[in-house]
Amino acid sequence: MVLSQKGRVGRKPTGGLYKQARKKRRFEMGRTPSFTRVSERNKITHIATKGGGLKVRMLEVKTINLFDPKAKKFEKVDTKAVVENPANRHYTRRNIITKGAVLDTPKGKARVTSRPGQDGTVNAVLV
Repeated sequence: MVLSQKGRVGRKPTGGLYKQARKKRRFEMGRTPSFTRVSERNKITHIATKGGGLKVRMLEVKTINLFDPKAKKFEKVDTKAVVENPANRHYTRRNIITKGAVLDTPKGKARVTSRPGQDGTVNAVLV
């Protein structure tokens, strides 16, 4: 089964169904999520997008860019585990990182501000 990304969904305001104008197209196809996880190394992959662009996906993470608001400085630190993930409660157990996840670091807890599956990097702010 193909993950469909675009197209009209839902019903008319009257409750009726919309008529299908055409079938799905290959350029409307979605992709499976990257499920960035905490690991012993940093692993990234590159994905070619429509129009010649390039997406960098983070698959495994060891180090993150941590911002300390008091000192107003960034530094690279290792991450231990995912403490909390509001996107999905099962992601915490599986150590999957998404935007908004709370990570355990040597400096303390940090909230992820970037999108690792889209940006290819993990930026976090000390909580």
